[in-house]
Amino acid sequence: MISTSNLSVQFGKRVLFDEVNVTFKKGNCYGIIGANGSGKSTFLKILSGKLNPNSGNVIIDTNKRLSVLEQNQNEFDDFETLKTTIMGNKVLYEIKKEMDDLYSKTDFNDEDGVRVGELQNRYEEMDGWNAESDAASLLSQLGVNENLHYTKMSDLEPKTKVRVLLAQALFGNPDILIMDEPTNNLDFETIKWLQNFLINYENTVIVVSHDRYFLDSVCTHISDIDYGKISHYTGNYSFWYQSSQLALKQRAQQNKKAEDKKKELEEFISRFSANVAKSKQATSRKKMIEKLNIEEIKPSSRRYPGIIFEQERESGDQILTIENLNFSSAINDLNLILNKGDKLILFSKDSKITSSFYEIILNNSNQSEAIKWGSTISKSFIPNDHDSYFNKDLNLIDWLRQWANNDEERKEDFIRGFLGKMIFSGDEALKSCKVLSGGEKVRCMLSKTMMERSNFLLFDDPTNHLDLETITALNNSLIRFKGNLILTTQDYEFANSVGNRVFEIGPKGYIDKLMKFEDYLNDEKVKEQRNLIY
Repeated sequence: MISTSNLSVQFGKRVLFDEVNVTFKKGNCYGIIGANGSGKSTFLKILSGKLNPNSGNVIIDTNKRLSVLEQNQNEFDDFETLKTTIMGNKVLYEIKKEMDDLYSKTDFNDEDGVRVGELQNRYEEMDGWNAESDAASLLSQLGVNENLHYTKMSDLEPKTKVRVLLAQALFGNPDILIMDEPTNNLDFETIKWLQNFLINYENTVIVVSHDRYFLDSVCTHISDIDYGKISHYTGNYSFWYQSSQLALKQRAQQNKKAEDKKKELEEFISRFSANVAKSKQATSRKKMIEKLNIEEIKPSSRRYPGIIFEQERESGDQILTIENLNFSSAINDLNLILNKGDKLILFSKDSKITSSFYEIILNNSNQSEAIKWGSTISKSFIPNDHDSYFNKDLNLIDWLRQWANNDEERKEDFIRGFLGKMIFSGDEALKSCKVLSGGEKVRCMLSKTMMERSNFLLFDDPTNHLDLETITALNNSLIRFKGNLILTTQDYEFANSVGNRVFEIGPKGYIDKLMKFEDYLNDEKVKEQRNLIY
């Protein structure tokens, strides 16, 4: 168990946490949520001892081991992969290191022999003799091939490094596991493995993630940072979101009787509990919503952006036809016909392939005969890297005005309307586009897309840098959008709820299936095809 006592954190005049008292218990997985800048990562650093609070304490039960998923991918560059994994259990690693140092002494004496004996007993008690085989097994399960186990971390690709650091955090069954954005740069198969691992994990897990499906799969509790406090809520993210929205609606219903509100909440809990019990992720320790006290449900202060994609004109029947496209150095004769209403999930294990595909179909890349857009199609694109859109030193009103089509759209009130929907109101709309955070840039790109009113949207990983509130609003808006869509995303819930068709490109071919994303990943025949394109 780990807890905080009167924990306060302040940067200058800004108070992040004010006398926070919260306890994280064994057997539970806590998803830390909060608006951008609320202090989620700061809180994890304080729990792990990397940052000291202004006042208060972090209390960890005696003899309990805490492990952290490291974000600095270069910290272990001088070490081999297997050794880096074992370093996750610092005490075990230090014992082994001291034993090796003693054995390597040229003047080894009786006193050294006694010390080695003591260390060997402790090492055996910690099952140290199986450390290398356990670490190797964990690496292999996470997709790190055996031929890389003795490779230096500095020689690994970034995505492989992430897997090794994940193995390091999980190694040795820590009592308290702290993870900041663990799904970043992981493919869907590895994320699924991690979900299953954490679902059956018997110790304490504290995680920050913008992946709603991941939070829904693994969390027994949501820990909400709001007004400088942290409150635990039983259930996963979807339950917290829906129940807080219901509570917010009820607060607005001034005349509704208290007993009617209570009955409505009880019915909601009953429905949600039934759905959780039927879900694939449900285990005995996850079925906690039934025990929920209605008093726990409170409205959130969170502001959700208003994202609405409208079409200036509806498209005709001819959307996009690709015939015999030569793509990358290996793929020839790629064919794709998009039909009206198709929402295509563009998917690859190599993000460079999907980004190149967008560039080719949008710029034609000297292959205009292979790519034919319908005459009624108007396109809006949000690339994975959109920094080039923010090179000019303009305030947000003048920045968005660049894409206005007429005098009416150039008026400040008109432009402020679209910025306001993305929570850039008042003086926020006058800030320079050069000082925006990653999430703010994406919100500006969404304002631009809404203003363009295109009937074909192309989004290359739009959820990067976004908070959960904006991701949820964007997800819902794309479900409602009536036009065509090509979407690349690392967000499982996003892909599964929005798309009706999957188009996966590998270095050796492609697959085109008219099915939901979840069905695509679980289909046995598709799995065989996927092995052939990689």
